[in-house]
Amino acid sequence: METLAQIHKRAARRHGGAAKLEKQLAKPKSRAALRRLGDDRWLASMTRSVFQAGFVWKVIDAKWPGFEEAFLGFDPGKVAKLSNARLDKLATDERIVRNPVKIRATRDNAALLVELAKEHGSAARCFADWPPEEIVGLWQLLHQRGSRLGGFTGPMCLRHMGVDTPMLSNHVVAALREQGVVTGKSTSSRKTQQAIQDAFNGWREESGRSLTEISKILACSTDG
Repeated sequence: METLAQIHKRAARRHGGAAKLEKQLAKPKSRAALRRLGDDRWLASMTRSVFQAGFVWKVIDAKWPGFEEAFLGFDPGKVAKLSNARLDKLATDERIVRNPVKIRATRDNAALLVELAKEHGSAARCFADWPPEEIVGLWQLLHQRGSRLGGFTGPMCLRHMGVDTPMLSNHVVAALREQGVVTGKSTSSRKTQQAIQDAFNGWREESGRSLTEISKILACSTDG
């Protein structure tokens, strides 16, 4: 497996030099900044990510003010208590995308945030304090305890909120295959995700860079 310095050198060569590559590297939010985010914004991010999955993002963006109204400002306590009858009514509400399964997922994820708040003081604190060297464990929590937050969707939600996490895009997975980190067809098994975590931890220790930056460097290093 190559060092991150070697991978970065190749990525820089492919993207106009080191300076231009650096401009493409997003930075995660600090732990303090993540803690300050309201749990309503976490539910909003979960909902946006769920509804965007397999759908035209522009449509979700255009309807987003309607989503905020329909889901009561994404207050987890209120949304978790929505009745089945209210969810059925939302499935006919033209302010939002009328997908009954994803609408129900919003209530389920609100319930998850309520649970996390009870366990950690706030859901935001849970996400903020999660160690980046164990980030795949947070992916698994979202997949197992949330609704429709497996695969790419859970990490996308976290990234949108500023959590330091890799994104397993096609290009990142291709780069991980080139490094021998991913060998099978899927990246969803615990064994594969632990191998991904171990590789990112090694590159993080070597470089001092965030998982977010490393993810982008990998993506820029390959044709995919």
